[in-house]
Amino acid sequence: MIVYLNGKYLPDDQALISVLDRGFIFGDGVYEVIPVYWGKAFRLDQHLARLNDSLRGIRMANPLSTVEWTQVIQKLLEFNTTTDSMSVYLQVTRGPARRDHAIPATTRPTTFVMVNPIPAPDAEVIKQGISAVTLDDIRWKLCNIKATTLLASVLLKDDAMKQGAYDAILVREGRITEGTASNVFVITGGTVRTPPKATDLLPGITRDVVIELAQRDGITCVERNITPVEMETADEIWLTSSTREILPVTKLNNKVVGFGAPGPMWRRITSLYQKFKKDLRDPS
Repeated sequence: MIVYLNGKYLPDDQALISVLDRGFIFGDGVYEVIPVYWGKAFRLDQHLARLNDSLRGIRMANPLSTVEWTQVIQKLLEFNTTTDSMSVYLQVTRGPARRDHAIPATTRPTTFVMVNPIPAPDAEVIKQGISAVTLDDIRWKLCNIKATTLLASVLLKDDAMKQGAYDAILVREGRITEGTASNVFVITGGTVRTPPKATDLLPGITRDVVIELAQRDGITCVERNITPVEMETADEIWLTSSTREILPVTKLNNKVVGFGAPGPMWRRITSLYQKFKKDLRDPS
């Protein structure tokens, strides 16, 4: 695999960073994951805008322009594309410096990009859905920043898996925030609801697309706080992310959600989402 590191295109086993890199020492950096379908980056402008927001959130300037990011991504896709569905992972850290909590006045950012295939959807998941459990949201208070410091999410995901679930849905101060790496949608009586954007959840790109598609198709979609009790009585629950798209949750805390299978609203939205993706390939 060819990757991009600080202006160079290299085999991944030759891409090396300093042990003093603040991303390695402190997790002092941010990242983005961008899906690519048929060679076209999905919502690239929105992903790069979110990268800018994350960098501002950690008090860093963007090391590359939108044009430069686009050129890097396109070149890596030329080197690495193996399927119609790929994902671009890009990461920016503050770079190497003497270990000190204080942000150094001058550092050279470390900029890294790689491309990987997106695995095909699991047929069993499409048929049966996934299970989830609710857990206390133990993460920091600036989850709107897509930071590389993901240890809390890793531990929460592990807790969920040890309970036999696919993922966790997180609860903070009596309301749902998001999954460990996804946004949450709750459907009741034909209304689609999702928590509003705030500092305690990531402003998901896929989340925004789902809202747009629902509203365009005449589906009532509301952004408001959701309590665990409301979620427990929902007809459907979804988790959305860039690489897993829209996952139906059919079991929550060992209790069946709805009829225990992916619901009609999920099938409707998923169909709209797949058509939206294909329009990238065939705009006409």
